[in-house]
Amino acid sequence: MSTIKDVAKEANVSIATVSRVINKSPKASKASIETVNLAMKKLGYRPNAAARALVSQSTLTMGVLVGDVSDPFFGSMVKAIDTVATAQGKHLLIGNGYHSAQKEREAIELLINHRCEALVIHSKALSNDELIGFAKEIPGMVLINRHIPEIAQRCIALDNHRGSYLATEYLIKKGHQHIGYICSNHDIEDTHQRKAGYLQALKDNHLPDCESYIEYGSPDEQGGEMAMLNLLAKNQPLTAIATYNDYMAAGTLSVLEENNIEAPADMSIIGFDNGLIAKYLHPKLTTVRYPIQMMAEKAAALALRLANKEPAQAETQMFVPTLVKRVSVIAH
Repeated sequence: MSTIKDVAKEANVSIATVSRVINKSPKASKASIETVNLAMKKLGYRPNAAARALVSQSTLTMGVLVGDVSDPFFGSMVKAIDTVATAQGKHLLIGNGYHSAQKEREAIELLINHRCEALVIHSKALSNDELIGFAKEIPGMVLINRHIPEIAQRCIALDNHRGSYLATEYLIKKGHQHIGYICSNHDIEDTHQRKAGYLQALKDNHLPDCESYIEYGSPDEQGGEMAMLNLLAKNQPLTAIATYNDYMAAGTLSVLEENNIEAPADMSIIGFDNGLIAKYLHPKLTTVRYPIQMMAEKAAALALRLANKEPAQAETQMFVPTLVKRVSVIAH
């Protein structure tokens, strides 16, 4: 592998001249730039990114922590961040946290060690105090889908409670009085907030909030299937189901079909997130829109501004979910 010394020898210039060309110093002459670039191309030399970062005190990378990049929700988030980063000449380094405190911590440390000055962090397992500590260390760190009061101006979040409340209230307005809830079994704030929104809507409308109406599962199709099977086994008088997300709703619909229960004629279903899957299910899924692309773009832009020591603009930090009405809910 070629070294900077090899490039200097090939170009017949000093190592200092090669360094100036690599780091785009204004002191590098046009002739030197042309000669050195030709030498680097001939030798297949690639400048060391870490070394360049030490000189310039900056990198062309932006760090992102997601739960699981294979999840389409996080795919949408990363794509939106990448659009903003690319426009600013940045490339992404991505870490997976898998809702594990240890993995989230390791991923954030790795991104920091790679000198990412702008970070967009989706963390559900780390404590508020630990995230506040990271935020103090990295001025360009922004949290997405998390609200911590002490660093609220650097948090881009969704009102999960309100979203679940809206979903449940919509079912109630359609005449449903016995409404089940299929809940995630992940011990994260989204789970607690969405379940609380469901329960609050029932309470405000003087409807039963029986624990037997609630089942838990992994927040995917398989979890939705198991939760719905358990609800059916309990033989509850349900006419509608609110779900933690669209994937659990998909699993729910599959179980209903297998058991000859027609949706929405026999059971109305409402999801959460408005992921790509929602409009391709049968029936097309009524759900709650999670504006993750808009939120991710906002978080990326904020992280880059903070990293550049630009003042943060006073804009919306808490996003509001809205209903997307399709055909999986009918009046009872």
